Amino acid sequence: MGAVTDRLVEARTRGRKLLAVLIDPDFGQDEPLLERTVQNACMARADLLLVGGSLLTTTAFDRCVARVKSLSDRPVLLFPGSPAQLSGHADAVLFLSLISGRNPELLIGHHVTAAPTVKALGIEAIPTGYMLVDGGKATTVSYVSQTAAIPHDKPGIAAATAIAGELLGLRTIYMDTGSGAKRTVSPEMVAAVRRNVELPVIIGGGIRDTATAKALCEAGADVLVVGTAFEQDPELIFAMSEAVHG
Repeated sequence: MGAVTDRLVEARTRGRKLLAVLIDPDFGQDEPLLERTVQNACMARADLLLVGGSLLTTTAFDRCVARVKSLSDRPVLLFPGSPAQLSGHADAVLFLSLISGRNPELLIGHHVTAAPTVKALGIEAIPTGYMLVDGGKATTVSYVSQTAAIPHDKPGIAAATAIAGELLGLRTIYMDTGSGAKRTVSPEMVAAVRRNVELPVIIGGGIRDTATAKALCEAGADVLVVGTAFEQDPELIFAMSEAVHG
């Protein structure tokens, strides 16, 4: 395992919750916004910085990752929506396998395309079971992936899917309702997954307030990923950090 994977496992073992800030690569088009977002994340004691998204609308991905890395002392992870979203400036890449869907390109196809580049760049790859959960509205990730999300009220399906990922040798489980979702993964679903796997559990999508953050952490989430909410309210990151780390 690499340094970032070790960090996730150690946090899980110690029961320490982590906050990750998801940065849209298009922020690279707006230098002041990007700088302000990264600085706020560092001042608020965010533990990880993620860069990526389902739909890339700019060619400046590598430059954005490089800038994020230069502005912070936190690990920078790639959250790739496609094999094109790779950069040697990152510390690690979440090597995502969409285990909740049945699209072969997102189970193994894109991985074959990306693998030589990841190896050549020498960045840490973290095998991650990505599970798309219904967040109450169609999102970019559901459209781009062309897969059905796990029903919001079916924690048993989520638990079985996570168990399969663990048995396949994946190192983390990432449950996501997608950017701009109306709701996040339910605490009941998080708890069901937590009871059944030992892997670090990452939750993203639809996390907009501290009460939700606390409930997810108490249910067993190890890492919370927040992005859209901080874009709408930059000061929220400080309260969210307190909720997660407290």
